[in-house]
Amino acid sequence: MHWVWEENRMRKSAQVPRFLKGLSFLMGLLMIASVSTSGQRGETETIDATAFGTSTQLGRNFGVKIMIYEFSSPEDRDILVQAFQKGQNDGLVNTLEKMKSVGRITIPGTLGYELNYVREIVTPTGRTIRFVTNRKIAFGESYWNTQTKSFNLTAGEINLDDKDKSKSAGVLFPAAQLIINKEGELQWELNENAWKLTNIIEWK
Repeated sequence: MHWVWEENRMRKSAQVPRFLKGLSFLMGLLMIASVSTSGQRGETETIDATAFGTSTQLGRNFGVKIMIYEFSSPEDRDILVQAFQKGQNDGLVNTLEKMKSVGRITIPGTLGYELNYVREIVTPTGRTIRFVTNRKIAFGESYWNTQTKSFNLTAGEINLDDKDKSKSAGVLFPAAQLIINKEGELQWELNENAWKLTNIIEWK
């Protein structure tokens, strides 16, 4: 869809949940806790969701499909943290590009692309799945060298509630970059606002 690529959109800092603010976001996204899992799955897991626009995108929606082949390892986490420390957003993107695929995401307006980092964290009510990958840059973006090229990550979080499926929800950043703001804190900067994920269905 054209909303991802529009050059005339003004940059805006993301108004995002607390878990995505500050240095704790990067570590939270990549953290391996004792209740986390990693490695090969017995079979591919598929998650379908509907993305609803917020703020200026209010009233717009589209379907999202996420397929997970396996979960990323503690070594992958360490590699990404080091890559950001050395090269910030570009370092993260370049390192993600070299990692093997552990899943795939399909968003309208794209052919879909590989997920190179996916984590699963067990929670009291179910699971949290967090992912980040390098976004495929469209031909028009590359040819015209648009400002959207700098928003070269796709990231998100899905909170799966096994006790009450209706409470499962998440957030998606189709086109984003991770920056260090004037206060020295990590924050997402988006091409547009965050998208709310609802109507989540798990297929195992």
